[in-house]
Amino acid sequence: MMTTENKPLSSVQEEVDTWIKEFGVRYFNELTNMAQLTEEVGEVARIIARRYGEQSEKDSDKSKDLGEELADVLFVVVCLANQTGVDLQSAWRARMDKKTSRDKDRHKNNEKLQ
Repeated sequence: MMTTENKPLSSVQEEVDTWIKEFGVRYFNELTNMAQLTEEVGEVARIIARRYGEQSEKDSDKSKDLGEELADVLFVVVCLANQTGVDLQSAWRARMDKKTSRDKDRHKNNEKLQ
């Protein structure tokens, strides 16, 4: 049996679609989801800036879970993919293949990373 941790992206897309149909009534439109994605990314940025950056972390931010916020970003990305007909598994594979062929030596040869 496949667990959530090792599901292919196509299964994640199906899980989100099922959840939307059962509990979410329908997808928000694409523009609303884009605004929602921006909001969620902002929440991730706030945690990173305060927890790992130079800004001090407010008491109200200390209980925020970075993993949960990243999962919120992923959820909205999956919603956008579903409603626009993007197969994330295929897109991911194509992106990783392209990055691998294009960048296979780039980072190894970057003196800044040595």
